[in-house]
Amino acid sequence: MAIPKALLLAIVGCICLCSSAVLSARELGDTAMVERHEQWMAKFNRVYKDGTEKAQRFEVFKANVAFIESFNAENRKFWLGVNQFTDLTNDEFRATKTNKGLKMSGGRAPTGFKYSNVSIDALPTAVDWRTKGVVTPIKDQGQCEGIVKLSTGKLISLSEQELVDCDVHGVDQGCEGGEMDDAFKFIIKNGGLTTEANYPYTAQDGQCKTSIASNSVATIKGYEDVPANDESSLMKAVANQPVSVAVDGGDVIFQHYSGGVMTGSCGTDLDHGIAAIGYGMTSDGTKYWLLKNSWGTTWGESGYLRMEKDISDKSGMCGLAMQPSYPTE
Repeated sequence: MAIPKALLLAIVGCICLCSSAVLSARELGDTAMVERHEQWMAKFNRVYKDGTEKAQRFEVFKANVAFIESFNAENRKFWLGVNQFTDLTNDEFRATKTNKGLKMSGGRAPTGFKYSNVSIDALPTAVDWRTKGVVTPIKDQGQCEGIVKLSTGKLISLSEQELVDCDVHGVDQGCEGGEMDDAFKFIIKNGGLTTEANYPYTAQDGQCKTSIASNSVATIKGYEDVPANDESSLMKAVANQPVSVAVDGGDVIFQHYSGGVMTGSCGTDLDHGIAAIGYGMTSDGTKYWLLKNSWGTTWGESGYLRMEKDISDKSGMCGLAMQPSYPTE
């Protein structure tokens, strides 16, 4: 039976209208995302060299936002968010924020562990060194500042740029990476570090300003390694002072972490140094480590993060129990 011409025209018209509606919805979605990207650029003072780069970065931004929203739609103990890294691919993020931050050598020379005889049962159930005035504002290489506060009563913001510029003759190679233990060795040999105000951070390699670096205001006498792959020993140390830890911080989850207790699986390719400054438990019974990062206050929980504690993997969440260490008085 032939379809009446009027009915055929109506069907064709409906298809066109429906297709137009779908197209309009898609266009509206892109328009909203373009506006969101513009607002993000303004917030983070991001400027691109030309329209081509802007278009490329927009596509990366859009893909990352879609991933974040999809991730957050599932029921988890933590969530992701848009931050200063949302226009970077994960490869770009890993290359700029982690692979220059840490180099791990093979075995470490054995050291003492002064907290070995501390009883776990005698430790407080929760610790947050921020409440004791031991933790400086979010910035790089702040792990020595806590022991200075504990030993002198003064919280001094020390110069990480001095480490970048001057600690370049061993394993450590400025912005090209280094090891936390080797940084401690440099501070001991150098007679300390000067202040952040005297030797400000520039986020790039520079010539060692020896006249400024010689004006040390704080030093350490030594350092010790926490027994590897032992979260109980790490707890003993963190209960007494902030501790340097290395983690695998390069995946897309770490890139966009925004809050909550990070759980689940992650790698153990140690490529980023942070500081363990406490521990605790959430209302639902999830134990966590409290950690200080160095990516500014717009990342994570105002620059901090919480990671699940006492997991079945002995290396700890993202490898945090593999190579912890701390300076000594």
